[in-house]
Amino acid sequence: MEADSSLGISTTNPSATDPQRAAVEQAQQAAAAAAQDAEPRLLLKVTPGTPVGSQYDELAGRFRPVFARIAAGAAERDALRRLPIEQVGWLNAERFGALRLPASEGGYGASLTDTFRLLIELGEADSQIAHLLRAHIAFVEQILVHPDEAVRAKWVARIAAGQLIGNAYAERGGNRMGSWNTQLNVTPYGVSVTGTKYYCTGTIFADWTVVAATNPTREGRHLAVVATSHSGVQIYDDWDGFGQQLTGTGSTVFDDVPVDTLFGPTEQPHFPESSIFQLVLLAVQAGIARATLADARAAVQARTRAFTTGTGVPLRDEPQVLQLIGEISAQSFAAESVVLAAVAEVESLFAQEELSPQETYTACELVANRAQSAVQPLVLAAASKLFDGLGASATSTSCNFDRHWRNARTIATHNPAIYRARIIGDYEVNGTPPATHDSAGEAASSYIRQI
Repeated sequence: MEADSSLGISTTNPSATDPQRAAVEQAQQAAAAAAQDAEPRLLLKVTPGTPVGSQYDELAGRFRPVFARIAAGAAERDALRRLPIEQVGWLNAERFGALRLPASEGGYGASLTDTFRLLIELGEADSQIAHLLRAHIAFVEQILVHPDEAVRAKWVARIAAGQLIGNAYAERGGNRMGSWNTQLNVTPYGVSVTGTKYYCTGTIFADWTVVAATNPTREGRHLAVVATSHSGVQIYDDWDGFGQQLTGTGSTVFDDVPVDTLFGPTEQPHFPESSIFQLVLLAVQAGIARATLADARAAVQARTRAFTTGTGVPLRDEPQVLQLIGEISAQSFAAESVVLAAVAEVESLFAQEELSPQETYTACELVANRAQSAVQPLVLAAASKLFDGLGASATSTSCNFDRHWRNARTIATHNPAIYRARIIGDYEVNGTPPATHDSAGEAASSYIRQI
């Protein structure tokens, strides 16, 4: 071998004999040939942009077999509109909902970041199941910091046992913004709740649900937790959206249902509940992006038919198709990285005791708003781009590839992102903190624009 005189460095080994050098070169050539024949290994981190926590590998090892079973039937369940009741049971059996509880209290002691990393993996397996846990995840965060030890202990024990909590906040219409038609009935014998709710995500799968209601004896938002098994609770699977159809986001009717636990308006008035709700949706979006990439990659690898307008090579070697898969991969990476960065920032904010409740609320809301504004366009673009390299056959209902776009588009309509960017800008320019509204509803006034 010749010396590289331009660098003054010799590439020979003066101590090696010619036979030795020949043997080394032969071994190197054999290894190179074997590597060329082998299938390429995908060197992708499970979750980009975040360090591996001390518990993450152990937790992932426990839940990934369940995620794999869930993923196996996800496309078929979506196509047939079959509620994942059995699959939610699999997660409950492993007490996925107890991730955040301390190990000393029957949970796994997971950090918020590791919990969301697992939630993204679950979202990749089935975005519907990850989504329906939204209210439960937010409820757990509130219970962990609840000032009443008796209330906290009761709910920690229930969650540690595998019980789930659903959501019954919103009403379809007729209620004034910031109030509810759903009423608490306060009597000497106890408190009950009566009313009709919609968008009750997760309630059909849950043991308990949190009902937002008006208290005739006290102003503000009251959250009444009731058992879904009570005879006065009627749950309907009547969500008619074109995406996320299996989340149980339908109607629930409450007829004089006894209240197990009542949270008044002065308890954690500025707890960043809405930011947790939004970050769960963004984690689901990141999971959809990962599922989109997995389906696109598998379809390209399996396809043998080439387009007449292409270069005539197999699809897996078509440069433009490879570029497209690379773009989907980049969009998935970016979406997931933004979500996890936002979750890590919220987790850090929770630990800063020097912040006032209002400051914590403001900072967490801004984090979630920024993430929402950035993530949703990435995921929607990836879910749409999947079809560009596969052609008309990818639109077959047997593939059900459109579920990724339908589900991502449906999630993107929650708490519309167009308002989020405006809220961020108002804070950046004018220092205006995000406003708090107890509920959606009819605006205080309306007008007809004069043309």
